[in-house]
Amino acid sequence: MNWDKDAIFKALGDSTRRLILDELAERDEMTLYELTVRLLMKYELSISRQGIAKHLSVLENAGLVTSQRKGKYRVMIFNKEPLQDLLKGWVE
Repeated sequence: MNWDKDAIFKALGDSTRRLILDELAERDEMTLYELTVRLLMKYELSISRQGIAKHLSVLENAGLVTSQRKGKYRVMIFNKEPLQDLLKGWVE
């Protein structure tokens, strides 16, 4: 699939979004609440749940995060395909 390279680099350009990806890569999936708690406790970020949701939107637009409904919750899942495709031309 052709991913928008500019959107990927924009998404990765922010340290909070990189922390979000780190947390999602560490666990298979998380709700917005779980992700918020982990970021607040582990990194002592001063960011609201709405702020994290905005970062997630940028990550989703870049294809780096997908979301799906599980019951009454929406879970976030890290999608490493765009990064693999991006680096394939440079590394392999």
